[in-house]
This record gives sequence, structure tokens and C-alpha cells, in this order.
Amino acid sequence: MTTIVTSRTDDLTDQGASGYGRRSRPRKRVRWERALAWAALGALLVVTLFPFYWMLRTALSSNTALYTAPGSLLPVDFSWGAFERVLGTATPEEAAAEGGTTGSIDFWLYLRNSVIVATATTVGQVFFSSMAAYAFARLRWPGRDAVFFLFLTALMIPPIFVQLPNFILVRDLGLLNTLTGIVLPFFFMTPFAVFFMRQFFLGISREVEESARIDGAGHLRIFFRIILPMSSTPVFTLGLLTYVTAWGEYFWPLLVGRADSSRVLTVALGIFRSQTPQTGPDWAGLMAGTLIAALPVFVLFLVFGRKLIDNLGYSGIK
Repeated sequence: MTTIVTSRTDDLTDQGASGYGRRSRPRKRVRWERALAWAALGALLVVTLFPFYWMLRTALSSNTALYTAPGSLLPVDFSWGAFERVLGTATPEEAAAEGGTTGSIDFWLYLRNSVIVATATTVGQVFFSSMAAYAFARLRWPGRDAVFFLFLTALMIPPIFVQLPNFILVRDLGLLNTLTGIVLPFFFMTPFAVFFMRQFFLGISREVEESARIDGAGHLRIFFRIILPMSSTPVFTLGLLTYVTAWGEYFWPLLVGRADSSRVLTVALGIFRSQTPQTGPDWAGLMAGTLIAALPVFVLFLVFGRKLIDNLGYSGIK
């Protein structure tokens, strides 16, 4: 009898052990899947960041030495000369010695112009687009939906098609080669910004507005005291996206702001590229200027990137 019980116990123990083994295998598979996922993410991150590293490697190299080791992963003949040429602190003799362009750009003037254009565009577009979106979302007036539909059709028009009419308008207003002429076409609103804000306003409860109207508040007071404070999330997101877009704009500032006093940083980099020395393009200087021009946008995403992702996720949940 004891032998039978012992045998039974051993069988149960073996079954439990084999069952435990079967349950542990999926855990190993999950670990392998997770490792593969992290490996794929790491490879994607390397592929994404490698161009930026190559720009930094080129900017930290001597322009003359670049042609001697074009495939080197490390800076060739390490030098800060490219950044000095872009910032205007290098003498023509020092620039020529490194094979860089001897021409100079007024970096700080162009940086100031870019900041003014991007900031003015962002403030104006967020403010007026929010007001237009509120009118489309909360006010009732004849033909509202038809006008909004026509307004949205502008999203299907390529931006290049409106460049010539805008240029003629700015020229007739006498605003060529001014920062005002660069900002004006983007200052008031864009179809995307209006659509983006309208979708959020539609999700706000009307009971809040009705309570404010009972207290005697008008539309302007409701908009500035209630709707805008409740919409800080989409306002921040739209402002950041608008600022980044305005900062990287190239073609329109090139058409309108060709004078030195109204030239923005992206256009100035093109001018710097055209100042080609006899030995070949100043790739080190061009990469240094591109990195410096992209630095403000990089800092914005570094500081507010987490908040932007949370805001986009929150807007998606709404």
C-alpha cells in the first residue's frame, strides 16, 4: 500500500514538474520577443540618429582633411574652425587655411530674424485660429457648415499654388524685404490650425457656457475666460508645431526676404553654401551652420517633447 501511494505521489510530482516546465516556456518566449523588440528599436534609433552624428562629425572636421578620409567615422583632423566660420569669429586667413569659405554671414542678425518670424507667426496663428475655431464650433450662424467645408478644401491645395498670389499681394503692399512681409501670409490662420482647435472645442461641454451666459457673460468673455484656459493642451501643442514649421520655412522667406536685413537663418545657410571656395564646398561649415540652426528646435523638443506626446495622446483620447 505504501508503495502504491509513493508511486502515485511521484507521478503527480512528475506531472507538476512537467506542467511547470510547460508554463515556463512561454515566459522564455516573451523574453526573447522583448529582446528582439528592444533590438529592433535600438537599430531604428541608430538609423535615425546616424545622420545627425554624421553632421556633427563633419562639422568637427577640418574641411581640407575631409577629402583625405571621407569614410572615417570619427572627425578628421578635429577642429572648431567650422563653427568659428559660421559664427563669424574666424579671420579670412584662418578660414582659407582650413579650406573653408572666406565669406562670412551675420549669424546673430539672421538668428534674430528667425526668432522674430517664428514667434510672431506662432502667436498670431494660434490666437486667430482659436477664435475662428470657436466661431465654427460654438456659434450658430447661417451657412456655418458650408463655409467650414469650403475652408477645409484649402487643405487639398498645395502651398506652392498660393505663393505667387501672396507674393503679388506683399509686393503691392510694399512689404518686400521686410519681416512683416514674411510673417503676413501665415499670421492669421491656417486650415489645419482651425480644424485642430475646432475638434477640441466640440468636445467641451456646453453646460459650462450656458452657466456663464446665465451669469451675464458674452461670447468674448466666455472665450477668453473659460474656453481658452480649458484648452491649454491643444493651444500648447498647436503653438509648438507652428513654431517648428515657421522656423524651418525656406521657400517663402527666400522669395520675400532677399535683403540682408530681412534674411532668416535657413536662407542664410543657402547663401553660405553658395560661397564655395576653390578647393570645393565648405561641407564642414555648412554642417556646423545646419546644426546651430537646428539647435533651438532640438532644445524645444528636449524640454517640451514629453509634454507634447502627452498632449497628443490626451487629444486622441478626447
